[in-house]
Amino acid sequence: MTTSPDRVRVRLPGISTRTWEHPADRTALVTLRSLTGFDTVLRTMSGLLQERQHRLLYLATAVRVDERQFRSLHQLREDCVEILDAKTTPEMFVLQSPHVNALTIGMDTPFIVLTTGLIDLMDTEELRFVIGHELGHALSGHAVYRTMLMHLLRLSAGIGWMPVGGWALRAIVAALMEWSRKSELSGDRAGLLCGQDVEASVRVHMKTAGGTWINEMNHGAFLAQADDYERSGDLRDGVLKLLNLELQSHPFSVLRAAELRRWIQSGDYNRILGGDYPRREHDKNTSITEEMKEAARTYRQNFDQSEDPLVRTVRNLGRDVGSAVNTVGHEVGETVSKIGKRFNDWRAGDRDNPPAE
Repeated sequence: MTTSPDRVRVRLPGISTRTWEHPADRTALVTLRSLTGFDTVLRTMSGLLQERQHRLLYLATAVRVDERQFRSLHQLREDCVEILDAKTTPEMFVLQSPHVNALTIGMDTPFIVLTTGLIDLMDTEELRFVIGHELGHALSGHAVYRTMLMHLLRLSAGIGWMPVGGWALRAIVAALMEWSRKSELSGDRAGLLCGQDVEASVRVHMKTAGGTWINEMNHGAFLAQADDYERSGDLRDGVLKLLNLELQSHPFSVLRAAELRRWIQSGDYNRILGGDYPRREHDKNTSITEEMKEAARTYRQNFDQSEDPLVRTVRNLGRDVGSAVNTVGHEVGETVSKIGKRFNDWRAGDRDNPPAE
């Protein structure tokens, strides 16, 4: 793991998780948090699904990060906890595995797992982004629902042959998959706020897509791929994109980098670093209605600006239908107006000759 000179990073005291949560992710979380007794139900299910088993497994098979083991990772975690002003520090484990992966699981006490494949691939600032990403998951409560998703995926594989129950379960899993993809965008924002290094955040996605050959890759060209993906193809490609994404728990690396770029370009990132962000003390006053409106505005904006061939076709179809409806409405209105004028003329004049339609 290579190192780079440290620098002063902006601390964000009292920051609310709503600051980095994607609107669609935030709407779901605010709604669930507002349901009385929902946490109790989840904790009960956690016990039934042997959630404690996960921590015991990693405690026995992985290495726990602290000031004596993987000290550099321990320091990165401490830095992230300080920047996001976290009240608790989640446990972190390093698991021997060639797979490049990081995850946060658990309900009562979420913990983070990093694989050696990921550690070998990333440099210090890239790992800071990854740990910040996972800390964001833990603070937002994503681990609760991701743990449920893990169990449901196992359950789905076991009863997938059931015609009715299987389809119902798949619908729930599909909905959780969509939420999970949005929660990853939230995690990326938290990671960037921790690292405050845009280049490093993009490099993480470049490496997960292309491996260790970072010297053979280019930041601008990588982001240009997202633009090409968005614009290229025809209606068939738009449908294929949906099919490719359907069962993915994470958005694709190229698209995640592009989404992070959009967030930065929106000005939100710089406003947050300047101290303009929601505080935890105001979380209890959050309006579900306002969160839903914000999510709707975001989806509408993305829909209106999208160059995806499928979205463009639907948008154009809607515009054509709307235009046709307006035209028909205008013509009907003119016809009704003419009939009304003739009727008024008839009432005021010759009553023996009613107006022709």
